[in-house]
Amino acid sequence: MKLIDGVKVKKLKLIPDERGRLMEILRCDDGTFRKFGQVYMTTAKPGVAKAWHYHRKQDDNFTCISGKMRLALYDSRENSPTYKEVNEFIISLEDPMLVTIPKLVYHGFKCISDCEAVVINTPTEAYDHKNPDEYRIDAYDNDIPYDWRK
Repeated sequence: MKLIDGVKVKKLKLIPDERGRLMEILRCDDGTFRKFGQVYMTTAKPGVAKAWHYHRKQDDNFTCISGKMRLALYDSRENSPTYKEVNEFIISLEDPMLVTIPKLVYHGFKCISDCEAVVINTPTEAYDHKNPDEYRIDAYDNDIPYDWRK
């Protein structure tokens, strides 16, 4: 798969021992790290798609820590070398990864497991409740060549 310009994928390592498991997600010395805004958790119930949106100011850093999600990205940036490219990632603890999503790239995710998918995002900007940096379109009624029903 050809990655959308600016998208970065970091394979994560789950380290088990007799007490449980540990997984580093994002470090300040990673090549994927740009700056810290906040860390938040979001979930989706089985079969639910949370899509599409983009940001003008922030990059996102997504991973899934429980359940399984299908993360999709669409490059609508006309000046991008990957204009109109779609990327898709299946993320779970069985195949853990961190996906960095640059600003202006549409993205969304769908829970594809039988249990709720738990997603951690570490965006580069803190959420501004008075002026949110979120620009949304309908998950199904749009011009993006991607079908969340699959």
